[in-house]
Amino acid sequence: MAAEPAVPEARFDRVAVIFNPDPSRMPVHLAEHLRDELVARMPSVRVDLLPTGFAGHARELARAAAQAGRPLIVSVSGDGGYNEVVNGVMDVPDNQAVCAVLAAGNANDHRRSTRTLPLIEAILHGSLRKMDLLHLQAAAPEAVTTRYAHSYIGFGLTPAMAIAIEKGGKGRLRELIAVARAVSGLTPFEIARSDGAHATFDSLVLANIPHMAKYGRLSQFGDATDGKFEVVMLPHSGTWRMALMTLRAVTVGLGVQPSVRRYDFVTVGPLPLQIDGEVLHLPEGTAVQVRIAPGALTVIG
Repeated sequence: MAAEPAVPEARFDRVAVIFNPDPSRMPVHLAEHLRDELVARMPSVRVDLLPTGFAGHARELARAAAQAGRPLIVSVSGDGGYNEVVNGVMDVPDNQAVCAVLAAGNANDHRRSTRTLPLIEAILHGSLRKMDLLHLQAAAPEAVTTRYAHSYIGFGLTPAMAIAIEKGGKGRLRELIAVARAVSGLTPFEIARSDGAHATFDSLVLANIPHMAKYGRLSQFGDATDGKFEVVMLPHSGTWRMALMTLRAVTVGLGVQPSVRRYDFVTVGPLPLQIDGEVLHLPEGTAVQVRIAPGALTVIG
């Protein structure tokens, strides 16, 4: 019987597992299982469980972990929790951290789109790789917001759906009802582009991955390592066009979409956005710049 390949433990000097400690939810159980497996199979590497205590805490924990050595930082979460971890790591210049996500949320679009191996096997034997990020800079009249996104930044329909689901509650039926209400009551939004032209949209998504919202396929060639992101837009045209676009996304996909390295505009009115599942609100007159940060994050999984 052939011997199992040696585990390249020297790639990491420790593993930090960041998770929501609510005992009624899945992340705490997955985090404990991951720790037990890694302790058994990588006995010379310390594994720390780091529970979060409040919104934004995952970013603080990841920032602290990335400040020294060569940590592997695992986010046991959905897209929103992983966004916090990614931003915490990016807060530390020239860090040597490696990131991974163990899917444990309501939306796991990033893991679904980028998965190459089961996580434990990837940690033990997988290759490290570089991944692009979206870099958002939103310069409002009174403040500048800077954030990174691992998967997408959406305006119009996507944040409206997220807000409706949050208000309507979890569960497939409740989510479907909330989404239907969001679509029927959606208000189009207007932006001023860098060339001075104005445009009105029902939906605008800047995507680093090809999949979104569990079942939707945004683009045919979306790739988080190609140095570009896809611009998926729906100009204002009525509810039936939005319904048709949604149907195409969950069946045959939306096909080839324009790929760019940068997208700029100014908000004409107050505008919510969804960044990796989390909703932010931009005031009128905010100068928005989204650009690709090629190879910004080292990942495994």
